[in-house]
Amino acid sequence: MMILKIENLYKAFGNKNVLTGVNIEIPEKSICSVVGQSGTGKSVLLKCIMGMIPADSGAVWFKDVELTRLNRKELIEIRKHFGYAFQNAALFDSMTVGENLEFPLREVLQVKNRAIIKKKVAEILDWIELPGIEHMHPSDLSGGMRKRVGVARALMLQPEVLFFDEPTTGLDPVLSETIMNLVLRVNKELGVTCILITHDIPAAFRISDQIAFLHQGTIVADGKPEDVARSDHDIVRAFLRISFNELQV
Repeated sequence: MMILKIENLYKAFGNKNVLTGVNIEIPEKSICSVVGQSGTGKSVLLKCIMGMIPADSGAVWFKDVELTRLNRKELIEIRKHFGYAFQNAALFDSMTVGENLEFPLREVLQVKNRAIIKKKVAEILDWIELPGIEHMHPSDLSGGMRKRVGVARALMLQPEVLFFDEPTTGLDPVLSETIMNLVLRVNKELGVTCILITHDIPAAFRISDQIAFLHQGTIVADGKPEDVARSDHDIVRAFLRISFNELQV
């Protein structure tokens, strides 16, 4: 079953065309990595899918609901099925880790029972293998820990789809692997559809069910990693060759 379907999506900012007819289908409970050169519109694509940025034309479907036809109130309600793990984790610096994790429960789901909230926070911290850090502040955490807490906060709403914006940026290779393995766990253990924007091409090919290569505002290669690796598109071949050669160096 397809959980997301994007049809002929266009988006421009002034005279700059960013998305120029994007078409892609993403199966339920899969991992899809959107890759490509910098500045090709990967982040814009994710934000258009979520409705954070309105598309100029085209359609975005979540299951049998066309998101691009919803009004603001309807879109806010459907967004409860989505989670977003920001590149820099985007934690509230003035709040403790526990308060950051409590925030979506209190403000979005309107959970009031303190015992339930504390239990859910402890459970998610244990699941991301950072138990007992509720009273720490984001400034006390390493970059990798902040990323994991950011993922944990996104999971508090129990989303069906979780978007990851450059999950390994700024991390060393060991921590990068830890984060990518966390993406795998989110997908396999929780059954969440995961959509990644990433420049970590080897890791994307390792964990993804689907690779979508965005170039000049459109998808020029899309499919299983092994199929995209055999693409005859010049830009795709050059990009992958450089990415994997850098890993070997």
